[in-house]
Amino acid sequence: MMQLQESSTAARRPTNLTLDSGLLKEAKALGINVSRSAERGIAQAVREHKHRLWLKENSEAIKSSNLYVENNGLPLSEFRNF
Repeated sequence: MMQLQESSTAARRPTNLTLDSGLLKEAKALGINVSRSAERGIAQAVREHKHRLWLKENSEAIKSSNLYVENNGLPLSEFRNF
């Protein structure tokens, strides 16, 4: 899975966003960097989407692994200290 680049080192590109005007006004009044905040929100949305895709793409393997553990127990469980 591709990792997102850190915000501070990634190339930046101007873009247009449509935002709630009241929310934008309040954010600016509070001194919030709207661009950075939007970027963090988009990065979080990308991570969540990739996570859901990974789960979907690997659901059969996860089911198979869970079934194995259900039927056979955890591998090497006799060596666990807890």
